[in-house]
Amino acid sequence: MQGSTFIGKFLSYVEIKTKITSVMTFVLVLCYLFFMRQELNWINTLLFFASMLLLDLATTALNNYIDTKTNHQTLIIKRNSALVIFFVLLVLSIVLGVLLALRTDVVVLLVGMLCFAAGILYTYGPVPISRLPLGEVFSGIFYGFFIPFLLIYINMPIGSVIAVKYQASVNRLLLTFDLEILLAIILLSVIPVCVTANIMLANNICDLEKDVAVKRHTLPYYLGDKALLLFSLIYYATYVSNILMVVFGILNPITLIALLTFPLVYGNITKFKKLQDKDTTFNLSIMNFVIIMGANILAIFIGALLKGGV
Repeated sequence: MQGSTFIGKFLSYVEIKTKITSVMTFVLVLCYLFFMRQELNWINTLLFFASMLLLDLATTALNNYIDTKTNHQTLIIKRNSALVIFFVLLVLSIVLGVLLALRTDVVVLLVGMLCFAAGILYTYGPVPISRLPLGEVFSGIFYGFFIPFLLIYINMPIGSVIAVKYQASVNRLLLTFDLEILLAIILLSVIPVCVTANIMLANNICDLEKDVAVKRHTLPYYLGDKALLLFSLIYYATYVSNILMVVFGILNPITLIALLTFPLVYGNITKFKKLQDKDTTFNLSIMNFVIIMGANILAIFIGALLKGGV
């Protein structure tokens, strides 16, 4: 009974429900790789998933640990235990990340180090990212772009996306890029980048008065009423990305069925613009995340099936 209680507290401490952002992005990319008929390296993929999820849990644990300390609140777990949990999660994530880098190349190592640094500096440090008007940008990019980039990268032949070569004869480091693959990654990433960033934006809009009271100046503080306009435009960008991926031949036309979600998403945008409240309307941003991501996962999977069978 005590064990189950601890597990419940642990899952609450790391906010397991919020991991839908990283997990659904992971699934979206798996569907895209299936669409591309790219054979998966399952060892690399599982190492990446475990490292990604553990880092996500560690970042949330650190965020809750520091926030409750700053706000003089009580953690659901004893503070000493909470700190140990954070370090265990972080170390496990680093170990798995290093193993993945050893199985791949320096690009994975460098991008992985960048992701770890961003996860820690989001909450920790003299000027945490979460207290700056950068939270939406960082959460969107690191969840929405780097997950697709790394997952696609580790499942393709080394050097096919980005190649790093050192020419000793002229003491020169050369970087070469496959622009076609990078364009596909960027356009695909627009969807998770936008819907993830909007969860953070909605949260900061709802918490604006509380944040200002503790001298936390997030993006809505600087944008004022324009924050709601940005909230709308970010969602619209996901549908533009859907269309562009078909126009550029990255996905087939059947994937445009994801556009059918627009009325639902627009309705939620309208409701949020009328009232911004953490208890009643913030969840609309999470609903829109699930609607848009779920529709694109389904659309790409169907597109993959119609492309030529399993």
